[in-house]
Amino acid sequence: MERLLNEAGANVALPLEHTDIGTDAHRVDALLEMGAAHRLRDGAEVLRERGARAVMWACTSASFVFGWEGARTQAGELSRMAGLPASSTSFAFAHAVRHLGLERVAVAATYPEDVALLFGEFLEAAGIGVTRVTPAGIITAAEVGTWGRARVTELAHKGDDPEAQAVLLPDTALHTIAWLPQLEAELGKPVLTAHQVTAWEGLRLIGRTVRCPRMGSLFAG
Repeated sequence: MERLLNEAGANVALPLEHTDIGTDAHRVDALLEMGAAHRLRDGAEVLRERGARAVMWACTSASFVFGWEGARTQAGELSRMAGLPASSTSFAFAHAVRHLGLERVAVAATYPEDVALLFGEFLEAAGIGVTRVTPAGIITAAEVGTWGRARVTELAHKGDDPEAQAVLLPDTALHTIAWLPQLEAELGKPVLTAHQVTAWEGLRLIGRTVRCPRMGSLFAG
């Protein structure tokens, strides 16, 4: 993403600091622990020392699993620890949908059904209509990270809904950036994915707008 954005003239850096996630599992108990403040603290401090101007908790499931208010508290704690503006991938999805002026979305999630439905509830708490939630039932991020273009494309098509104005793919373990233009062309609507919206939200926090169509409709103008 950093390369694509800078080729588009952005002149930005997207430093990444991995957190200690504990158990790799798309289970509610594991996700609540994964997103606990003490697991985010070290990464926040490192990014501040590296000169970051804003910090994103780049994880969807371990933010929306707390619910709207819990995720707000989580982002507030991250901001306090980093001493910087902060947000999370879950809020990035909600803000991106609003930015595009959309009202109804479909969710194509790698998660088990119970976790996928929690993301739908999170979006509905933001006033976004969710027409369909399609879970793939994958437990670990490690497995999701092995998916290539064919499986990502299959998930997006399976999760699409004629009533939806966009399709959301919420897992940060899922590789999607290289295929966004293809996915949007095939579905005929915006496709929002976890890393894409995370980068967009981080730029929004520092007041930057970057036109980069290779990263989908969200960056089209």
